[in-house]
Amino acid sequence: MDTFGKSQSTTRVEDIRFLTGGGRYVDDIAPKAALFGYVFRSPVAHATIGDLNVNAARQATGVKMVLTAADVRDLGVELNMGASLIDNRDGTKGAAPARPFLATDTVRFVGEPVAFIVAETLSQARDAAELIDLDYTDLPVKVDVEPGGQTLHSEARDNIAFDYGLGDEAATDAAFRAAAHTVSLRIDDNRVIANSMEPRGAYAEWENDRLHVCFNGQGVWGLKGDLAKAFSLPPEQVRVTNPDVGGGFGMKAFTYPEYLMVATAAKALGKPVRWMGERTESMLSDNAGRDLVSTAELAFDDDYKITAYRIKSLCNMGAYNSSFAQFIQTELFAKVLMGVYDVQTTWMNAIGIYTNTTQVDAYRGAGRPEAIFALERVIDYAARELGVDPWELRRRNFIAADKFPYTSATNETYDVGDFHRVLASAEQHADRAGFAARRAESQAAGKLRGLGLCYYIESILGNPSETATVEFQDDGTVLIFVGTQSNGQGHETVYAKFLSDQTGIPFEAISVIQGDSDRIAKGGGTGGSRSVTVQNNATLYTVRKIITDFSAFLAEEYDTSEIEFDDERFRIPGRNETPTMLEVAAMARAKGRSDLLRQTETQTLPARSFPNGAHVAEVEIDPDTGVVSIAKYTVVDDFGNLINPMLAEGQVHGGVAQGIGQAITERVVYDAEGQLLTATFMDYGMPRADDLPMIAFSTEPVPSTANIMGMKGCGEAGTVGALAAVSNAVLDAVWDRGIRQIDMPFTPMRVWATLNQSAQIAAE
Repeated sequence: MDTFGKSQSTTRVEDIRFLTGGGRYVDDIAPKAALFGYVFRSPVAHATIGDLNVNAARQATGVKMVLTAADVRDLGVELNMGASLIDNRDGTKGAAPARPFLATDTVRFVGEPVAFIVAETLSQARDAAELIDLDYTDLPVKVDVEPGGQTLHSEARDNIAFDYGLGDEAATDAAFRAAAHTVSLRIDDNRVIANSMEPRGAYAEWENDRLHVCFNGQGVWGLKGDLAKAFSLPPEQVRVTNPDVGGGFGMKAFTYPEYLMVATAAKALGKPVRWMGERTESMLSDNAGRDLVSTAELAFDDDYKITAYRIKSLCNMGAYNSSFAQFIQTELFAKVLMGVYDVQTTWMNAIGIYTNTTQVDAYRGAGRPEAIFALERVIDYAARELGVDPWELRRRNFIAADKFPYTSATNETYDVGDFHRVLASAEQHADRAGFAARRAESQAAGKLRGLGLCYYIESILGNPSETATVEFQDDGTVLIFVGTQSNGQGHETVYAKFLSDQTGIPFEAISVIQGDSDRIAKGGGTGGSRSVTVQNNATLYTVRKIITDFSAFLAEEYDTSEIEFDDERFRIPGRNETPTMLEVAAMARAKGRSDLLRQTETQTLPARSFPNGAHVAEVEIDPDTGVVSIAKYTVVDDFGNLINPMLAEGQVHGGVAQGIGQAITERVVYDAEGQLLTATFMDYGMPRADDLPMIAFSTEPVPSTANIMGMKGCGEAGTVGALAAVSNAVLDAVWDRGIRQIDMPFTPMRVWATLNQSAQIAAE
């Protein structure tokens, strides 16, 4: 038995439940007696509140409560929805403006919660919201991502949330002055909405001064701490649960105002209160992703070796800090700043800007897609400007396989890698040699065809520690308690199968328990591609403890010290008995050894792994319409040892789909008054089935040394690689038309207009 598992593709057992309507989501399991909550939100992007008259709403049919900021203060609930703060270049901390969960004297984005209506039915709550009279005085609105403009917070001069720097600015400037070649590119990383299949929702109930909040998130412990603080409760008086969750993508990892509203209202009314977001409401209020503008620059010597990299980004924070937002485009961006290239002279400067828009925080990849997108765009652009083959330019600058472990310019230790091997495999699988013929066919049909490459690397993130508890039940089944939370990734399958592989316990006898702070004392939740790596690492050590303790029990029973376990059965020298782990558990129970039947281990990874790989996109453009079609898409990844290849491939497919969505169709648009113009699926371009190609996936594993399993996280890798691959393919297709700058999303109108503008310039 290999220590990292059998690496078999097991179909997901939870899919039967989900596909047949058996999922138990938060809106399915809310108490039948729960009252319904509805949020009255700001209709304007920036204004001072003159008067908030809710009297008529309070008298409306079925209404039990209308909660305002004044009521929250009177009830003694306090929580500033603050966030972690980054260190500025000058050593100070990033700005920390207060963010109440109901607006007090000022509203700062369309959709900001102003009041919470609780009624017997949702229709009654909606109707009552129409009776609220909000008197306000408009303030100037800021939606551009530049310092300056109308001040949103007195703590943030020029609306600067942070000014972060990392690297050696003087050495980088000197390298640029001495360079044989320099290239600069402005890169727009457009804002997107997560749009999980299931919108956010929650319900709250109190019993004997103990609070229970159920919400569809990515872990329970962060909200548990926030609720305990808000209501001045000892942590043991707060229970938080996650049921089935229909997608998270980072967006559901945070504490949102509505969770505090339902808890506050439930306490005041003495009845459970539920809230479920609607689609447009989610688009207005959920944390968005990306939204930064960067200028990336590369310096080269005469042999086209990169001598320095410099990047400056202006990052939209929205109206307030969200939980991790200040870290996304700073420390998380920096983890893979120089990608897979052997360059030690770098400088990055990221400036966060407050605007009258919804908050921006982690979205699939959280900083690493943004960093790799900028780097891979500018290196591809440099190759074309300098007349060097884009694939060769990357190869020339790769970190060599014999240089690992490698300490990057930003002090990250890449444990292993063989980028040349992975790229060679991608070149073959993508049939690069046949591209010229395919391009000629497109030209004959009046189409443009382009080939784009992105070589990405990412770092798994999040808490490196996790706990696994295995409990043997009276009926012969086994529970495994985990500190992560599935949002659709297939955790119930992968964790149960991994435990089965390591112990011989039948797969069907194992149930995964997650998302309950009463049953699981601590955990790191899900995010940063950490789940399977960190959780299974803890499981391995728990299994080792079980084997040790069960072996000691058997040794005592059979008066021998030479018990062995071969991953399916215990072997007892000189005896025919070969009990399974379940049989030993039954023996222990019969002997009254209940101490053996629940085993727990907490483990911390010694280091982080760095998944990497090559994405190759091939696009075809109709110049008459501007429509971009992705004709071929190839992924070759290095995920180390795969635990379940089928689930890994599924994660890549999903990540690529989200990357293609941002590249081709998705873009959040606000008008000058801060009104969201893309607040429905009629206006916001979610990718459809015919926007996506078949995705060819293969692996070239280099086992990681950062964990005992040799694996590397895969949950976000698809998105990290897709953005630049598609963008570079589009630019390759239009390069011969004289186009040097074109930004995502490559919508038909944008591409058509760019092509026509270029044709007009050429004609002049």
